[in-house]
Amino acid sequence: MHAALKLIHHRFQQAQPGATGSPGRPAAATTPAATPAMVSTVPGTSALVFDSPHSGTHYPADFRSACSLPTLRRAEDTHVEKIYAFAPALGVAWVEAHFPRIYLDANRDTLELDTTLLDAPWPDAVATDPTVLNKVRLGKGLIWKFTDEGEAIYNRLLTVDEVRARIDRCWRPYHAAVAQAIDAAHARHGYSIHINCHSMPAISASHATDFPGLVHADFVVGDRDGTTASPALSALVCEHLRACGYSVEYNHPYKGVELVRRYSNPAQHRHSIQLEINRKLYMDEDTLAEHPEGMARLQGDLKALTEKLLGTDPRGG
Repeated sequence: MHAALKLIHHRFQQAQPGATGSPGRPAAATTPAATPAMVSTVPGTSALVFDSPHSGTHYPADFRSACSLPTLRRAEDTHVEKIYAFAPALGVAWVEAHFPRIYLDANRDTLELDTTLLDAPWPDAVATDPTVLNKVRLGKGLIWKFTDEGEAIYNRLLTVDEVRARIDRCWRPYHAAVAQAIDAAHARHGYSIHINCHSMPAISASHATDFPGLVHADFVVGDRDGTTASPALSALVCEHLRACGYSVEYNHPYKGVELVRRYSNPAQHRHSIQLEINRKLYMDEDTLAEHPEGMARLQGDLKALTEKLLGTDPRGG
């Protein structure tokens, strides 16, 4: 195994629940070598690209949130990077964010900004389409305003400079890494299959979606109503998961957001699917502790799905 891949694979296997940094005050001084990278990538050899934009646990010192760390951590897609630890060894490209989504949400467009969070006018463009602004209305834009439970994340206004710094330090490198991985996969094989990896709570909270209190299925497969991936490819994913004994919803309540929208083009054989996993399957949502048996079952079933996708050419013929 390549040395870099071996190191990252070892980290996936050995990492324990926990967050670094402090959401409310500057962290102790660290050397540059001790500061985690905001994004990591494992190059692939196959047509598959997996990315995890929401499992990051490094809380930057400049966050200065009013919330406690346990409150903030409820927003994480905790352990998603471990679920897919098998993927790099199969030749799947892997992109992972290490910053938390509650600091900056990489699955939003930079236009999806709630300007009421700022202490001065935002000099750049913002979205005006009501559909695009739906997440902003819930307090879940590029920079979150509220937790899923409706608690205010800040007791201060943010500066334009600090929001721009988050975009430059987090959003741009993450999107560049995903775009590069998909371009490379497509160049190698003439098509690409991108799985945008997420988790969801067992029950939707008050400010999480337009369906508060919804009891989630085991999986939600989203392709923005068939616009980001071939419906046949999405059906293959749904059918595999149902055959494994899971309950599966398709495009409800999660259709897929910015990362599948931005980097897909089925007409050019670029397919992107957002895959949501119910956290109850593999962890305790209160303590964040893993359920080893559930984790092992998920890894086995998703590895089998990955192997099936590795043998699938969505161009047909």
